[in-house]
Amino acid sequence: MAITKEYRRSRIKKRIRKVVTGDTSAPRMSVFRSNAEIYVQIIDDTKGHTLVSASSTEGEIAKAKVTKIEKAAMVGKAIALKAKEAGVESVRFDRNGYLYHGRVKSLAEGAREGGLKF
Repeated sequence: MAITKEYRRSRIKKRIRKVVTGDTSAPRMSVFRSNAEIYVQIIDDTKGHTLVSASSTEGEIAKAKVTKIEKAAMVGKAIALKAKEAGVESVRFDRNGYLYHGRVKSLAEGAREGGLKF
């Protein structure tokens, strides 16, 4: 049986989630990357709910005529701003099975520039 990209990513995702869990002191920052957009949410796994979320489909980010990597950095800064308003200082980064490269890396760097610690 050939290993598909989806199957490979699900195995990587399970391996990451065994280690990375969010709690009240440091919630989990989960990234989802589609072909056109990127979404991120900060999740408290002990309570099982999302604290804040941001995506490239929101407001000024969606209207901006920039590359997808630049949009990911803008989403990172937006999630950092929303997290600060919600009282979150540090998070645990969950790349969700994606390689830490390109848009995922750009989002993480944007969040760090915005003031999140991870």
